[in-house]
Amino acid sequence: MNPILDAFWYILPAYFANSSPVVLGGGTPIDMGKKWRDGRRIFGDGKTWRGFFGGLAVGTSIGVVQHLILPSYYGSLRIAVEVAFLLSLGTLIGDLIGSFIKRRLNLPRGYPAVGLDQWGFLISALCFAYPVRTIPTGEVLFLLVVTPIIHWLANVFAYKMKWKSVPW
Repeated sequence: MNPILDAFWYILPAYFANSSPVVLGGGTPIDMGKKWRDGRRIFGDGKTWRGFFGGLAVGTSIGVVQHLILPSYYGSLRIAVEVAFLLSLGTLIGDLIGSFIKRRLNLPRGYPAVGLDQWGFLISALCFAYPVRTIPTGEVLFLLVVTPIIHWLANVFAYKMKWKSVPW
């Protein structure tokens, strides 16, 4: 497979897991409204259980679809599900860490944090999936360059679809 296509194919579950809570989220916040010792919310209203588990389900499902389309990529359905689950879980945990940091910096919900928003979920996803399957360093570097652009385009799209109240 072409290295650029391989990088995109590998990271697809993470991209879908990162974007789907915008559509599937809402409901009970993960932090249940609780505050950290600094008096600020732990994560805020934007991080919900429905969004977290919805993102996990969508990202993992993408791995199943990938296996059906290109079974030789993962070799087995078990590996496809495992890698997609870990990429998705890493994405969502990375996003929660980013939200936690933004709350500590007293940034309001939805406020852009350049770098943290674009690379936090990606780096966490790559770290979570690393023990099972990874991609070459060049492909990781490529993803570090293109993910901020893709992230921005996805946010503009979500804003135009009225899924987000701000285009970032």
